[in-house]
Amino acid sequence: MDLIQKNLLENIAGISAIPEGAFNIRANGALASRNTTENIDIVTKSNQSGIDIFIKDGTKGEKVHIPVIISETGLDDLVYNDFHIGEDCDVTIIAGCGIHNCGSEKSSHDGIHSFFVGKNSKLKYIEKHYGEGGKEEAGGENVMNPTTIINLSEGSYMEMETTQIKGIDSTNRITKAKLQKDSTLIIHEKLMTHGNQYARTEFTVDLDGEDSSTNVVSRSVAKDTSNQIFISKINGNNKCAGHTECDAIIMDNASVSAVPEIMANSTDASLIHEAAIGKIAGEQLIKLMTLGLTEEEAEEQIVNGFLN
Repeated sequence: MDLIQKNLLENIAGISAIPEGAFNIRANGALASRNTTENIDIVTKSNQSGIDIFIKDGTKGEKVHIPVIISETGLDDLVYNDFHIGEDCDVTIIAGCGIHNCGSEKSSHDGIHSFFVGKNSKLKYIEKHYGEGGKEEAGGENVMNPTTIINLSEGSYMEMETTQIKGIDSTNRITKAKLQKDSTLIIHEKLMTHGNQYARTEFTVDLDGEDSSTNVVSRSVAKDTSNQIFISKINGNNKCAGHTECDAIIMDNASVSAVPEIMANSTDASLIHEAAIGKIAGEQLIKLMTLGLTEEEAEEQIVNGFLN
């Protein structure tokens, strides 16, 4: 791998060398490197682009890295990745995509990830999106359209951390989840747009099982003339608990739309939605500026603290 590709890996997966354990690294639309373990197998799909990840029952404490990197302009990459997590597992999956585009053409990655989480299993899923180059340099676009489909079995738990804070000109982020009895889904989204970037996020969670629960929280910052749309739908179809929250900071001439929606289809469903959009408070800026920071530095500190 060259220095550009190594830098992309560091930004999206926190790795600067070949990681330990199971991994699948995809570079410019093709397999770059792969490793499997006794408990985790990774198999190339025969009928379409993508992989199947099989995690054995009882697997605990293991990680799987599946980053995608693109360093060519004009490349459109599409993958279908399916994750089959057995029963009684406790694992972490680290994904994400990084694009380095210094050409005049669009470079894009569409990843369709489907999760099948076994009974009483615990999964942490970390997904980071990062871009550099693109419109601001040579005129080409960096485009990412991730789709995440989640199926949680009885008693399972999934925590999803999804982050996009730089360099993606256009994105349509879709997450759909179905929860069975006693299962829990926690989602934390962090998003920042600048320039004339566009980002659309849509979460749909079906609380089908008794005593299932979800907490969907999005924090975003919109700068310059960028545009964001946040849509969150929770359907309470049984005795369940659901909460969705969108907090956004708007700056310059940007725009943000938040559309939280809750639907109670059971008298035992307990659902809450919240949305707040506003600018940085003046007293916050003044306090930091009295400590010697410029207004720009103070804004950066506030934004970083808000997204962390």
